[in-house]
Amino acid sequence: MANILDSVDQRTQLVGENRLELLIFQLNSSQLFAINVFKVKEVVKLPRLNVLPGSHPNITGVANIRGQSIPVIDLRQAIGMRPVDTDGESNMIITEYNRSVQAFLVGQVMNIENLTWRDIQPPPSQVGKNNYLTALTKLQRDGVDRLVSIIDVEKVLAEIIDYDIQISEEVLDNNIVNHFHGRKVLIVDDSSTARAQIRDTLSQLGLQIIEASDGLMALNLLKSWCDEGKNINDEILMMFTDAEMPEMDGYKLTHEIRNDPRMNDIYIALNTSLSGSFNEAMVKKVGCDRFISKFQPDLLVEVVQDRLRAVL
Repeated sequence: MANILDSVDQRTQLVGENRLELLIFQLNSSQLFAINVFKVKEVVKLPRLNVLPGSHPNITGVANIRGQSIPVIDLRQAIGMRPVDTDGESNMIITEYNRSVQAFLVGQVMNIENLTWRDIQPPPSQVGKNNYLTALTKLQRDGVDRLVSIIDVEKVLAEIIDYDIQISEEVLDNNIVNHFHGRKVLIVDDSSTARAQIRDTLSQLGLQIIEASDGLMALNLLKSWCDEGKNINDEILMMFTDAEMPEMDGYKLTHEIRNDPRMNDIYIALNTSLSGSFNEAMVKKVGCDRFISKFQPDLLVEVVQDRLRAVL
């Protein structure tokens, strides 16, 4: 099973072309689920787990993988379904999000699908705000279209890990902090949980937050301002964008902005849970100004302060 991801490092050329690869799996049911391959380190058969007394109920135990203790999250239970039946086929998807390593207990791991972000659609608004999906797509299976649900892993983790949005006093620059009031920041992220984390952090500075749930929505907003004759840098101080989003990813969004002379000087920070040196390389390639790994409140503040100093 581990060999299914042996060539992940060779897949990074997809980034920047508005493409992605999804790891498709089941949760001991016929329904198909997925996460982005770039967040996956390894897939292994479920080993013997050590129980961790007092842990979150969604953590089913701790696995020892080559000397590293990795918490194992029952993904089925975490998204509101009954716990995984370990009598069936059980696998662990070992992932790295926000600079931490964890594993998700799933059923059958099926294959990797190469798609374009245009094939990915946000979940319908009728499913409500409490769902655990960032997007949906369809795949052909035996001549039949099958719906694939892409998990909002950041929401799953946020319900287990207490992310502190408190800003350290020593980070704040008292010489400029009063200049934030009335200024706006654009946040582009398909995860409502991720947007809330940034919004709740930066709102403490008096910043006004504009949100977009995908890259195409953000690009259309920026273009509408330009079409109205507005100066983009009068509208927003800067933009934070996620890397992977439906319809248009953060790399493609940045590329489109940099190629439009009306807005090519927007300050853009890539804020993503994706890890790996390829991200920093892509930041330079597409023209982002900064790369920030989620979720670091003090670093978010440092970035907006650096940007504000540059325009004062």
